[in-house]
Amino acid sequence: MAIEPFCDFWPTLPDSAFIAASADVIGRVTLGEEASIWYNATLRGDINEISIGPKSNVQDNAVIHLADDFPCHVGELVTVGHSSVLHACTVKDEVLVGMGSCILDGSVIGARSIIGANALITGGTIIPEGSLVLGSPAKVVKTLSLKEQQEIKKWAEKYVRNSRLFKERQFVPNLQES
Repeated sequence: MAIEPFCDFWPTLPDSAFIAASADVIGRVTLGEEASIWYNATLRGDINEISIGPKSNVQDNAVIHLADDFPCHVGELVTVGHSSVLHACTVKDEVLVGMGSCILDGSVIGARSIIGANALITGGTIIPEGSLVLGSPAKVVKTLSLKEQQEIKKWAEKYVRNSRLFKERQFVPNLQES
């Protein structure tokens, strides 16, 4: 795990957060309570700031970065899927960002939305809350029902439970001699 400063800025990490051993969290990064950053994810807060809301998770191989004019803000109870890229964007509360998605500079993803796997959200796109978004370039294909919107946070809640298990384990590497 690399938790590093950039210039004089160190990440702000609550004790309740989980950061996997191979994740990189650098510079102006703030994690909310019970946020989780999983294996090989990179959050590089060098030219602006990154904030990850409470109970949100950034899954394996995801990359979060910035632009001079745009920070990256991720709300509460957000799931950022494996190998996703969030670049200088805002993701509101209770959003599921599907695996391999790319959300570009200045985009805003409305609360309780689902961004489908491998979707490409081009720069400056505003996604209304409660949307199902698919494709490359991505388009809103429908408004989710209230029940569908309410179920999105279940993915993040599952990761909170799982991260607690990872934090509680007593890990001793099994090193075998060659």
